[in-house]
Amino acid sequence: MLVQDVKTRRYSLGPLLFELGITATHQFNLKDICQPACSALSEQTGDTSFLFLRSGYDAVCISRTQGTYPIQTPSVPVGSRQPLGVSAGGLALLSALSDSEIDVVIKAVAPRLGAYGDLEVDKLLELCAMTKVFGYASTGNHAVPGVRAIGLPIFNLAKSPIAAITVAATQSRMTERRIATILPMLKAAVREVTRLLHQ
Repeated sequence: MLVQDVKTRRYSLGPLLFELGITATHQFNLKDICQPACSALSEQTGDTSFLFLRSGYDAVCISRTQGTYPIQTPSVPVGSRQPLGVSAGGLALLSALSDSEIDVVIKAVAPRLGAYGDLEVDKLLELCAMTKVFGYASTGNHAVPGVRAIGLPIFNLAKSPIAAITVAATQSRMTERRIATILPMLKAAVREVTRLLHQ
């Protein structure tokens, strides 16, 4: 799993990790597994759904499915990477970690938060606390101005958050009342993906 350079004595990832990654890829493709649930979510809500994958201290957007509502929010491009906690998907992933893990992540991403409006360490800690209380992540202007999104994490068999599904709309559309309507649909999508992952 690790290889040591004889001259520098530094370690790097070994070939076995590559082989394990290839094996996991053949076993399941997260995007393919999640796509039917994301498509159904966008169809039910009329809004844009996103799938985020955790990559270290970041959340990477790996899928975006637009709904039928005339005003869509394709604000996060597929392939874009943001620190955990910035987007609704990243906040869902971050808040699903233990308190000690959250502290480690926030310390690591703190220097990058200045690029996201008024988002600072204290605000991110507050958002994590609110996510734990309400049971879902919700982000406003600091992620994308004029857009509000809600998200939930997806856990693997080891109970680690590996991905998140979100629904985004304009702030004027994503009211508290609308969130209450969308949340059961979002939970159902996450349950279905989790069931498929754990088969």
